[in-house]
Amino acid sequence: MLPNTADIVIIGGGVMGASTLYHLAARGQKAILLERNEFFGQEATGRCAGGVRYQFSTEINVRLSMESLPMLERFKDETGQDVDYRQCGYLLVATDEKDKTAFEHNVALQNRLGVATEWLTGDEVRHRLPQMRFEDALAGTFNPKDGLVDPNGVVMGYISAAAKLGGKSFSKVEVTGVEVKSGKVKSVQTNHGTIETPLMVNAAGPWAGVVGQMAGVNIPITPLRRQMFTTTALPEVPADFPFVIDFAQSLYFHREGDGLLIGMSNPDEKPGFDENVDPDFELVNLEAAIARMPLVEKAGMVSHWAGLYEVTPDAHPVFGKTPVDGFLVVGGFSGHGFMHGPVSGKLMTELILDGGFRTLDVSMLDLARFDEGREIREYNVV
Repeated sequence: MLPNTADIVIIGGGVMGASTLYHLAARGQKAILLERNEFFGQEATGRCAGGVRYQFSTEINVRLSMESLPMLERFKDETGQDVDYRQCGYLLVATDEKDKTAFEHNVALQNRLGVATEWLTGDEVRHRLPQMRFEDALAGTFNPKDGLVDPNGVVMGYISAAAKLGGKSFSKVEVTGVEVKSGKVKSVQTNHGTIETPLMVNAAGPWAGVVGQMAGVNIPITPLRRQMFTTTALPEVPADFPFVIDFAQSLYFHREGDGLLIGMSNPDEKPGFDENVDPDFELVNLEAAIARMPLVEKAGMVSHWAGLYEVTPDAHPVFGKTPVDGFLVVGGFSGHGFMHGPVSGKLMTELILDGGFRTLDVSMLDLARFDEGREIREYNVV
């Protein structure tokens, strides 16, 4: 039964909402979470590639990984849920001089912060990836602690652990409006009634901008389609095959079962909520994949799907307050929200209960930065 009042309402049942619910509950604060779908974590979180990495180009994103990925390593101890953290490593490959120069800067930054990313020459890239054609590789970067995690396990682990602590989650509840009076949140309207609340966390992922509009807040988070597919078994691909990113093409490969998961960003993709697979671009992706890894040609396709990135103008997330009192936002991670979800829920809990971010200062990632010209560009986005 949906309550008609709540101290805190979280909108969105993906990793951000689930993590926030759990971390609030772990500190004795009983919030409620609303998810419009029948199951939690089935939108952007459930449709992502599951990658987690330390390899970013800005200090704040590296530090978010330094806090969040260890939380995934100890996730089972904390919540009881196994999330299958496979540390296969990410291998980012540079095939042009501009990317090589950027990679050099990124590795130096990561190393300075204590992240053990390795620099690889073009020959070392080719030696590590004998199944692939990388004659044009100039250099690469590799971090052995990067890898893959089960998105569904993380979301359900947080939802279940929160429930044991009094945090309540409701599925099939769609938010239809947000009431604001005198500049403050008053209530949230849903397809199952109205909930009065003084505090709301917008964790709606690609739909965060839409929810923001309900409260009269402009949040520059744009949905952008990304799609991928999986293959039948490819026994030639070794068990320790890393998560490979052909950076210039935004083309990536990683093991999925006995086969591969392969994806590629469409540079001509227009913003929107379309989650259907584009068959024309899928062919472009397949041809690029075969050119890089010829053995893909002999594989069959097992599945394919599309999901939405939640993109901001500077490819960095938005944390915290908005011009409407009591209306908070956490979103806009531009393709790396899943990996930063654990610490993000903790940070939002600190903001709500302690009045500020304690674990990591993310105050520069506020909504106001876009109006004030304080954007922070992230290079390592595919």
